[in-house]
Amino acid sequence: MLHLIRAALACTAVLTLAACAKTEQPAKDTAAAMAAPAPAPATPAAPAPIALADVAGKWNLVSAPASGPDTAVTKVVLTATADTTGWSMTLPSGKAVKYHVSVSGDSIMTKSDPYASIRRKGKEVVTESVFRLQNGKLVGTTTAHYAKAGADSVLVLKSEGTKQ
Repeated sequence: MLHLIRAALACTAVLTLAACAKTEQPAKDTAAAMAAPAPAPATPAAPAPIALADVAGKWNLVSAPASGPDTAVTKVVLTATADTTGWSMTLPSGKAVKYHVSVSGDSIMTKSDPYASIRRKGKEVVTESVFRLQNGKLVGTTTAHYAKAGADSVLVLKSEGTKQ
């Protein structure tokens, strides 16, 4: 009887070893995916930085509200220089208003000194614009901030300039 128990234990040990030694092969698709990492998504190229020398000169700038029933345009002359100093806009009255200019990538950011609004009589306004050079035109958005105008203190305009 002892021989039968030993034989049964030996068979069990052999079967257990055979089961443990069995290796599984990964599916072919999984192995291929693990071997070659997925390509990184393409990143669009950053636009070329703008050179202020490319926009130096006088520009006829036309701005109109981006939305709403008001469609009246505002026309000024923008004077741009080859650096960030000396920028201004000349109002229809002939008054020049100084611009503070900075550049980031392909964008030119301007902020005006306060001046008497052309659009809203009796209100003082400061404008901030972001322009890009597109097809030979300065194109962008201007945000007008009106002093002491309550809830109606901001107006967003689409602006476009053509060089004189």
